[in-house]
Amino acid sequence: MTPGARLSAAIEVIADIEARRRPAADALKDWGLVHRFAGSADRAAIAGLVYDTLRRRASSAHIMGDQRPRAAVLGMLRLERKLDCDAIAARADGGRFAPPPLSAEERARLAAADLAGAPPWVAGDYPQWLDPHLARVFGEERIAEGEALASRAPLDLRVNGLKAEPEAARDALAHLNAVPTRWSPVGLRIALDADAKNPAIHAEPTFIKGMVEVQDEGSQLSALLAGAKPGQQVVDLCAGAGGKTLALAAVMENRGQHYATDSDKRRLAPIHERLERAGVHNVQVRTPRARENLLADLENRADLVLIDAPCTGIGTWRRNPDAKWRVRPGALELRLEEQIDALDRAAVLVKPGGRIAYVTCSVLAEENGDQVRAFLARQPDFALVPVDVANALGERAYLFRRAALTSEEGLLMTPRRTDTDGFYVALLVRRGRAA
Repeated sequence: MTPGARLSAAIEVIADIEARRRPAADALKDWGLVHRFAGSADRAAIAGLVYDTLRRRASSAHIMGDQRPRAAVLGMLRLERKLDCDAIAARADGGRFAPPPLSAEERARLAAADLAGAPPWVAGDYPQWLDPHLARVFGEERIAEGEALASRAPLDLRVNGLKAEPEAARDALAHLNAVPTRWSPVGLRIALDADAKNPAIHAEPTFIKGMVEVQDEGSQLSALLAGAKPGQQVVDLCAGAGGKTLALAAVMENRGQHYATDSDKRRLAPIHERLERAGVHNVQVRTPRARENLLADLENRADLVLIDAPCTGIGTWRRNPDAKWRVRPGALELRLEEQIDALDRAAVLVKPGGRIAYVTCSVLAEENGDQVRAFLARQPDFALVPVDVANALGERAYLFRRAALTSEEGLLMTPRRTDTDGFYVALLVRRGRAA
């Protein structure tokens, strides 16, 4: 397909997403099924155009003075891909399968590409209703934080210490230009080009053998900062597909006992295969059944309870750019209720001297520090514990502390500050000593 034909396809997919209010992945899959002539490189390029358009939807509409799909895609080429007016016109030239030629007004707007005076939610490309929430956390820096959340994410891998050393895994993935991550001592990063196909990491021998897992560096750091130790009793209360379960098992060196569960058994479905591939032997998966309390026997026994809390997912917008335009205020209220429930369920599991690690992939104070303070007010037996960055990150700790946004309750990573997804971590200890 020509660049113009790919552009037309992207406009078509954006129109489908908006008309049917559906996830981008579904719209792209349907387009591919209908247009089977498109090769894998074409599909990857079209997906790149679609996702980049969703990243810059608000700012593109602003500079073009038009909300329609064509305007959004053209504006993205100027703002995100940094193409000049002539380069865009060469793609939208009215040729076979290409979009119609640029109008005089489109040329003028693309040439100006002026965001001066745009509201913060436009310049930062996020929903308007979130502006006061982001302003509370970031103040005048919320535009820059929004822009970073709209950037393209790399592919991060966690090296499984039960199967390999980071240097060996990096050497095995040298053909993908894997490099060590900035903060995580067990992380590798692969940069992704806008139009390139994602590497087939699941077909790599290093993945098949369980040497690496796909996991954002921020998620890796959250697991490391939780502070699990070999021989402990650990509960992963919201385990989902098992990303942090696997990371904790590696930290624990397969020693002790790790219980993984989730309120939705469907989210747990992939965990069994992943545990086997990773060579994990100390994890017991407890799948929920009706209203049965599967953790009653663990009350007052856990050294650590990890809560990878259900949240709005704002910190993952780099990877899910269409999700930010679907999130609504009602979703925030629902997540807050789920977080309160998870924290209170965790409290009864922790033994005296044990801890809760509360983690979200959100940047909102309501889901982070506010929840921690409210929990402490409800549960006077608990107190805050400083996040032990030095023990987890060693010589990288000093710079990481300066990069992350710290508060009395915990620390916040963001794409702008730490070049990771947005993650929040807080540690809470139950007063008293273990028997």
